[in-house]
Amino acid sequence: MDNKELENEILKIKERNKRVELDKAWETSWTRRICICILTYIVVIVYSNMIKTSSSIWFSSLVPVIGFTLSTLSLKVVRNIWEKGVK
Repeated sequence: MDNKELENEILKIKERNKRVELDKAWETSWTRRICICILTYIVVIVYSNMIKTSSSIWFSSLVPVIGFTLSTLSLKVVRNIWEKGVK
């Protein structure tokens, strides 16, 4: 392996390490935690309005699933905004 190849490998490792560090920072960030709380709260509010007409345990069991799904889908946008602020 010549010097150029070695330098390229080192650069790739450094870039990967930056991405991993950013991933770790995102996973423990308050931005992520607050967004999950807000999205879950919104789902519970919507659910509470809907449950007035339903008392099915099967329907009520969907609340945590919907909250989690919405948080994982919409947090990508929030994360992109957060990453721009961190960089």
